[in-house]
Amino acid sequence: MEHPPAPLQTKEFRVARPQIVGPDVPKAPFPISLQGPVQHGFGRGSKDLGCPTANLPDDAIKPMTSVAKTGVYYGYAQIIPTGGEDIPLRPEDKVVLPMVMSLGWNPFYKNERLTAEIHIMHEFQSDFYGLEMRAVVLGYIRPELDYTSREALIDDINTDKRVALNSLDRPAYRAFARHTHFT
Repeated sequence: MEHPPAPLQTKEFRVARPQIVGPDVPKAPFPISLQGPVQHGFGRGSKDLGCPTANLPDDAIKPMTSVAKTGVYYGYAQIIPTGGEDIPLRPEDKVVLPMVMSLGWNPFYKNERLTAEIHIMHEFQSDFYGLEMRAVVLGYIRPELDYTSREALIDDINTDKRVALNSLDRPAYRAFARHTHFT
């Protein structure tokens, strides 16, 4: 599948980044609901970037890819045990939590397919492959970028997380933590 090259991240872009994005109330096409079993990804999030991600199957991200451009998004996510798994989740692992999501080709890593990688902002004690993940995407943070270094990518990921938390800390966004999509 052909995809356009991503712009290169620059120092000017990093300095000019807002700390809150989006309107005070989510506007179309948001909210976008996603769900599916967590599957293995490329194994880079935790190891390379210090930012573990949960990946959804390709068919689970169609509601997103049909209306949104590549980039970084924010919202809420929840991991839901489906029963019978031998995966220890604590009560605090099962609640609705803030998340950031990369939708794109990950040009720094030269991906050859479009992926949606969700980072739930919480310290899980174990992996949860195969469990159901539900997400509600509420807003757009920034476009997908390419990077000259892993450190610059990590800096932007950390900024994305702060921007997501700041953007979700508004009444109309906080209400989505109780959205009917979640259990």
